[in-house]
Amino acid sequence: MRKKEIAILIFVFTLITATLSAQKEDYNKHINKFGQLLFYVNNYYLDTLNNEKITEAAIRSVLLQLDPHSSYITAKDVKAMNEPLEGNFEGVGIEFAIIRDTLTVASPIAGGPSERVGIRAGDKIVSIDGESVASKGLTNDMVFKYLRGPKESKVNLTIIRRGVKGELSFEVVRDRIPINSLDAAYEVQPGVLYVKLSRFASNSAQEIINSILEINPGIIKGFILDLRGNSGGFLGTALEISNFFLEAGQTIVYTEGMRIPQMTEKAKGTGFYRKGALVVLIDENSASASEIVAGAIQDWDRGLVIGRRSFGKGLVQQMLPLNDGSQLRLTVARYHTPSGRVIQSPYEAGSSDKYYKSFLERYNRGESFNRDSIQFPDSLKYKTLIKGRTVYGGGGIMPDVFVAADTTGYSDYYANLLRRGVIPEFMNDYTDRKRAALKEKYRDFSSFEKSFHVEEEMLSSLKAFALEKGVVFDQEGFNRSRDEIKIYLKALTARTLFGTTGYFRIINSSNDPIFSKAIEALAEFDAKL
Repeated sequence: MRKKEIAILIFVFTLITATLSAQKEDYNKHINKFGQLLFYVNNYYLDTLNNEKITEAAIRSVLLQLDPHSSYITAKDVKAMNEPLEGNFEGVGIEFAIIRDTLTVASPIAGGPSERVGIRAGDKIVSIDGESVASKGLTNDMVFKYLRGPKESKVNLTIIRRGVKGELSFEVVRDRIPINSLDAAYEVQPGVLYVKLSRFASNSAQEIINSILEINPGIIKGFILDLRGNSGGFLGTALEISNFFLEAGQTIVYTEGMRIPQMTEKAKGTGFYRKGALVVLIDENSASASEIVAGAIQDWDRGLVIGRRSFGKGLVQQMLPLNDGSQLRLTVARYHTPSGRVIQSPYEAGSSDKYYKSFLERYNRGESFNRDSIQFPDSLKYKTLIKGRTVYGGGGIMPDVFVAADTTGYSDYYANLLRRGVIPEFMNDYTDRKRAALKEKYRDFSSFEKSFHVEEEMLSSLKAFALEKGVVFDQEGFNRSRDEIKIYLKALTARTLFGTTGYFRIINSSNDPIFSKAIEALAEFDAKL
């Protein structure tokens, strides 16, 4: 019997070795074939060739035959792609706006190099290292090129400041500038925290903890984690944030792929809010890491997921370096929620256009407006792991509480204002002129929220400004969107005075049905689950 087992093992080993050898031989054959192609065209083709361009085109062509999320990033773009997730870049440290072709400091970043030398909000930068930048055609990319640079390098800025005669000169020593992923954090009600995360960056978990320490709410009675519009980021950060809410040993996510072993990630049980009312907000633009967090919270019956069905991006990309500094982001596995649901929406390899078109079809079917338009077969029904509630797989996370998109205040006129960026441009100019007076009048957010009103004079100025920008006035459309426009104007003013948290406090409290449903759900949390 023993000899028979050994014989079988030898046969299996020989078969595997032969298969791997055949695969390697086939693989090498194709590499040699492409090498022959490059040799022939370089030695016999009638014109000169750009081998770099040919190779990159070949790479892109190969990736088009795969899934929709495998991609190629040139060496030039690698750093720019990674900056928002790595959480920093090197530069002078200002938030800026281009107002009437003039580079204007919207706000110096706290503790950054520009603030340290005395540059203020409202300062207008007219030259950089002696080169005038006060001209038409100035773009954001041009500003980045001028102001970003290696840490400890120096740049000379010439500035015009309102109320000061002549020009002011500043030498700024560039430094590492943090990129915040936390858009807003505040106490909605005593003990109820709201946190909005724009992406899952390397420092996101620490940003959340720092914001809570700053708010100092005492005992946390409720928590709203807003992941709407959050397209994802680092898996490690999603695990950190999920760990805030889950008990030790509870699975957060697991991955499986043909050529990599299954990996299961579990909570450590060290989170600061493992019990208590919790709501996660998602929408059709929540993807990847956002779906991992929402799926784990939902599967363990830890909190309620409110909003609309998420995007459905559940493929794991591994970053693979190429010899010239470029990268492949190659899909190697799929994400599964703890109950076993596949997050990824269905796709056909080599048909990216069809894949992205399917998301438009979701909208056309009315998915954003009616839960009943979303049908799931029985094979995609799963049960949560504590209370056995029905949840759904098959692409994206379906919320526990569906909230339809509200378009009653939208019109073609308002859409044109938004598409052309007219309202932010108008408000940049307005707040630049009124900044000092607004800061003097509204010392805190509470007084601003109660007392600031968008008057008719401001609306008339906006209409005139829009007309200058080529947006023809439409009275019917304006009447329909008046309230939406007023809220947006007030929110942008709040952003100037109180940062992005001020902006979202106005938006949330004014007309956000998903946020309103979250507040309602927190009050009935135990009953909802």
